[in-house]
Amino acid sequence: MDAEANPMPGAMRRAQPLLTAAALYFCMVFLVGALLGPLRVLWLEPWAGPMIAVLFEAPLLILAMSLAAKWAPVWARFEGGWLSLLAMGILALVLQQVADLAVGFGLRGMTFDSQLHYFATPPGWIYAFCLIVFALMPLIAAARRKSRARSPMAVPPPDGSAG
Repeated sequence: MDAEANPMPGAMRRAQPLLTAAALYFCMVFLVGALLGPLRVLWLEPWAGPMIAVLFEAPLLILAMSLAAKWAPVWARFEGGWLSLLAMGILALVLQQVADLAVGFGLRGMTFDSQLHYFATPPGWIYAFCLIVFALMPLIAAARRKSRARSPMAVPPPDGSAG
């Protein structure tokens, strides 16, 4: 009777918040990357070179990762321990790499080899660092939330004096 009311199997029902959080996290960060990427490639790289362009883009992407890692689990109603948050980051990274390869093949005409060789360049090292941060950011965001919850907030006295 319960199977008729909810057609989703138990394991899938338990995994759904994780999958949803990973997909939301990926989509939010990929959207920012899709907006920044053309600006970097078409405007900033010719003007400043690939290294400087990636250095300008990376902090903005990390900021997007931080915000997305904070809100995706909330919106997906996903609560989990460090292993679940790591799984969220890794699943999002898999989605990101599939999308990145598709964009490289389809829009930029890159081969798989050229995409791999990019990692051997200084801009590729920065990109690899950003990928590691992307995978770990759900853990980092959760740790920041926990540390903020534990630390007492300093409340000034009602009269405004410091001491």
